[in-house]
Amino acid sequence: MKQNTLKTLKFLSFFLLGILIFWWVYKDQDISRIKSILSNEVNYFWIAASVFLGMLSHISRTIRWNLMIEPLGHKPRTLNTFLAVMIGYLMNLALPRMGEISRCGVLSRYEKIPFTKLVGTVVLERLIDVLMLLLLLVIVIFTQFGQVIEFLNNNPEVQGKLEKILYSPILPVSLVLFFLVVWLSRHKIRASGLAQKVLGLFNQFAEGFRSIRNIKNKGAFVFHSVFIWVLYYLMLYCVFFSFEFTSHLTAWAGLTVFVLGSFGMVAPVQGGIGAWHFMVIEGLALYGIDKADGKVFALLAHGSTTVMLIVVGLIALLVLPFVNERSEKL
Repeated sequence: MKQNTLKTLKFLSFFLLGILIFWWVYKDQDISRIKSILSNEVNYFWIAASVFLGMLSHISRTIRWNLMIEPLGHKPRTLNTFLAVMIGYLMNLALPRMGEISRCGVLSRYEKIPFTKLVGTVVLERLIDVLMLLLLLVIVIFTQFGQVIEFLNNNPEVQGKLEKILYSPILPVSLVLFFLVVWLSRHKIRASGLAQKVLGLFNQFAEGFRSIRNIKNKGAFVFHSVFIWVLYYLMLYCVFFSFEFTSHLTAWAGLTVFVLGSFGMVAPVQGGIGAWHFMVIEGLALYGIDKADGKVFALLAHGSTTVMLIVVGLIALLVLPFVNERSEKL
């Protein structure tokens, strides 16, 4: 009961935070103007293309995850892995980072793969995604340096937070103290029964994390790791051609806006709601796009992706038990 209450409170707090940011971004907007633009001034062919590329990225992520699972001695059906991935995206809309746990739970149940090993592969996945995002950030900094400086100047609170993270001694000191305490207590920790259980789970997790070393088709793994992010970028850049006011922007501008928006998705709110919109609007403003127009752009770009994730995620939830029931009978 208490655990359910905590989960509910966590969900509500993250949801309200996202709604609050979203309201702050859109509170002064003319709703009738937004409706008029969405009804008369949008080329929805490019929205459909964006959604299609989004689906391709999820298929690519499915294939990459299967490549990571295979060295663990399991070969899950591609359809089950894909459905698990889509359910994970749906769960992320309910609670940030819940999707990673959910998709591991789904695949563990239907493919009989140890849950902890799957978590190890997903953590490795996320680490690779972070490295890809940092690589794109470096590219943006070198190619669009003026826009990056302008963004920091326009948002001093972001600049202040970055400086605090870089110069604060709290994190390194805390880590040193933590490892010192663990080292001094190592004999007592090892002797406890709980430690043995934790060590067993950690070994399973580490096995999943180390799966990258034994991937058979490393070329395919590298390809999909890059391809996923190329598709993410193209998803957003396609939307540029949906509006007349963004259709003239260059691919480099699209990359800058994409990277800023990606950092907005890292915020602890469901589906990046509010935070993603803010970052994209500010990114477009760097290239002369009026913020009122940027808000319409962000609303449609985020909304189309979210609707796709909800629809496909709900279908996955409904189809998954049926597909596996049929396969068991066969």
